[in-house]
Amino acid sequence: MPSVSIVPCLSDNYAYLVRPEGSSDAIVVDPSEAEPVIAAIEKLGLRLVGILNTHHHPDHVGGNEGLIARYGKLPVVAFEGDKGRVPAQTLGVSDEETFDIGGLGVRALHVPGHTTGAIAYVTDGAVFTGDTLFIAGCGRLFEGTAAMMHRSLSDRIAALPDETRVYCGHEYTVSNLQFAVHADPDNADAKRALEAAREKRSRGESTVPSTIAAERLTNPFLRVGEASMRDRFGGGDAVSVLAAVRKAKDEFRAP
Repeated sequence: MPSVSIVPCLSDNYAYLVRPEGSSDAIVVDPSEAEPVIAAIEKLGLRLVGILNTHHHPDHVGGNEGLIARYGKLPVVAFEGDKGRVPAQTLGVSDEETFDIGGLGVRALHVPGHTTGAIAYVTDGAVFTGDTLFIAGCGRLFEGTAAMMHRSLSDRIAALPDETRVYCGHEYTVSNLQFAVHADPDNADAKRALEAAREKRSRGESTVPSTIAAERLTNPFLRVGEASMRDRFGGGDAVSVLAAVRKAKDEFRAP
């Protein structure tokens, strides 16, 4: 299992330095900005050997060029259809493509919904989901559809093994779980997760990572096939329920 170092960026973003256990060669996932990543690399004594971007939004790619300026030419990996949208991209990957970088074997999952070019990266028991799957949430549907997001979440990411660790793009967990409890009020797992997340944040700790098993129990966007969610959100099929839950989350204001 790889070693993962969390690098807080901007106001609530996370970049991740990922390396094989015992190695000093690391890749970075979604460097929002260069400076915190450089500081973490120097503190940990690592050598940056590549960049993975989950999608093209500036708060996930904003550090690419600064890192290249500091460390020299690096492989920059993103979805094949995002060339021209991801700064300094050198490699475009497709769905289910596998590749090696920094001593890690990586599998790309095309997971459109938040954007049409979103990619989740799977490596040895961990998945880096960007803004497609958050802890207890999912990204807004900026470019994709509810049908795309449902397939990306339920058929792709949630199909990974239960123990897979989930590393997402933002620290949104408390607000996401507040909505989860509102949307699925009989879900005792979500209530327990909310209290645990609040405790972690009160200590200044990250709530990342989660696991696929935990997300199946608590994430309302993975529970759209449950009778309790269908009853509360229109009674239709899973895609229409997801669309209704996403609309409700967009409008939700925590008490």
